[in-house]
Amino acid sequence: MGDAIMATPALRSIRECFADTKIYFCASKTVADVLSPTSFADGWVIVKKNNPFAIAAELRKHKFDAAILFKNSFASAMAVFLAGIKSRIGYAREGRGFLLNGKLYPQKVSAFKYEPVSVIDYYLAIADAIDGAATNKKMQLEVAKNDREVIGEKFANYLVRSKPVVIIVPGGAFGPSKIWPEERFAAVIDFLVENFSANVFISVSPAAQERRIAEKICSLAKHPAVNLADTPVSLGQLKALFHFSDLVISNDTGPRHIAIALGKKIITLFGPNNPAWTQSDYDDEIKIVADMPCAPCDKPVCKKDKHYCMQSITAQSVCAAAEKVLSEWRK
Repeated sequence: MGDAIMATPALRSIRECFADTKIYFCASKTVADVLSPTSFADGWVIVKKNNPFAIAAELRKHKFDAAILFKNSFASAMAVFLAGIKSRIGYAREGRGFLLNGKLYPQKVSAFKYEPVSVIDYYLAIADAIDGAATNKKMQLEVAKNDREVIGEKFANYLVRSKPVVIIVPGGAFGPSKIWPEERFAAVIDFLVENFSANVFISVSPAAQERRIAEKICSLAKHPAVNLADTPVSLGQLKALFHFSDLVISNDTGPRHIAIALGKKIITLFGPNNPAWTQSDYDDEIKIVADMPCAPCDKPVCKKDKHYCMQSITAQSVCAAAEKVLSEWRK
């Protein structure tokens, strides 16, 4: 999800440069759901299986002239090669350079280590190599009118102007090393309710681990929050809920980018991940970065005897950041 959203500046640039060209996006249903509706593409090829032969067969039906690869995998390059697409553009990595005829090379600090470069810039470089005009780094998402209406009706009692709407994102598909302790999220929820009468939503994926995280936060908090694990919404509806929010507090995970793309105030907690990888130059984001010798390690699972980086971020620091944002909201 996060990579798809961070690709939107490049996708916009390509659309603007090739306004009269038919452009299709080939991606999973999850990516299609988070990027739709979009004016950047004329249609979709939905990937149902990560099988390059099956994908190639589907692509061949459309007789595409060019393929622009944002995905770094060998399989994605193999698929467009097997589909007989003449122009194949992407990064020459993962041993796939021979399958491409338009190649870019990522920056490296050593033979086996890549330079930490914002994914936004990484993708914009592809667009720039094609159109030479890719400079706008602003991420962009659209929210369907019917999704706004569904969320407006479903949570009408919580989306009132007199109370701020805060969304908590406590999960992380990357791995458990990104996850901030549940008791600290619970403390933040209590602070938001007691000091700002906030209506708080907890947004997690359907994964069992994330559902358990949300349940534990709810059990630890003194004040109730709307647990979306118990009141599921579609990805389009989740975007609509973010559209109604006044503040998002998130681990460094996919929904963080929804908030930024929709222009929302956000507090992001960084532990193991280097913020350089997702730098967006977004003015309304407060980054709370772990100050520990072992961070950033960019590892999905902590190898230490204690989760030092995320433990170093206190509930008080997050509450102080939230107070700053919501005090301005009150004005």
